[in-house]
Amino acid sequence: MSATRLLVLGVVRLLGEAHGYLVGAELESWEAGRWAGLRSGSIYHALRQLAKDGLLDVTEVHEWPGRVDYAINGEGEAEFLRLLRNALSVPDRRPEVFGAAVVLLPALPKEETIALLKERLGALEGEEARIAAAMGEATREAARPGSLVRLFDLRAQQVAGDAAWTRGLIARLERGEEPA
Repeated sequence: MSATRLLVLGVVRLLGEAHGYLVGAELESWEAGRWAGLRSGSIYHALRQLAKDGLLDVTEVHEWPGRVDYAINGEGEAEFLRLLRNALSVPDRRPEVFGAAVVLLPALPKEETIALLKERLGALEGEEARIAAAMGEATREAARPGSLVRLFDLRAQQVAGDAAWTRGLIARLERGEEPA
């Protein structure tokens, strides 16, 4: 999954109808270039590709030669929701994908968001157990380099941090607080 695809669909959905510069300006105000690695060229490419894929409707603005406005259609809405649900429920080692989902949390009902985050948490807890088993195996096998254990420890710490943060977000949502 691409964070760019999710973000561009989400912003067009949020704005109702938008041209490339407006989508880029909105994402820039979210500092998406920093945390998602977005560049203006990738935004324009995503808009054209999403339109080509039939997920965005295109309107040429005759008063502004060269300007094209985009609006999300039914297929685009379904794809946006599919991508968002997947990004919230399935842990991905690319932080920009989950970051995109976090900024777009308000697009889903709170109860659904909590359920998806609990799915994510279950997967993270399963990953913690798998990493612990791999670490134990790596320490018992003398033929494996010690640096492998350090790598497993790094990943274990990352997954534990992700799980703790997810637990905190679930708790805030359950208390009726806005997402962080």
